[in-house]
Amino acid sequence: MIRFKIKELIAEKEFNERRKITLQEIADSANVNRTALSKMMNPSYQYSTTTKAIESLCRYFECKVEDVIEYFED
Repeated sequence: MIRFKIKELIAEKEFNERRKITLQEIADSANVNRTALSKMMNPSYQYSTTTKAIESLCRYFECKVEDVIEYFED
């Protein structure tokens, strides 16, 4: 199973920048659909995305792929 770590990245960025970050801001900056971000953040929803979206999130959060997603066995 793949797990997206978007919530953790948002929390870290909010802490570092000492401000609130909205999904809409991320969607606009990373050019990723806001609904897709919501689905990625829902642990009970199996969401499939593209490598382009993951790359865009890595660029926005200034992180590595493994900081955005992780694999673990069911």
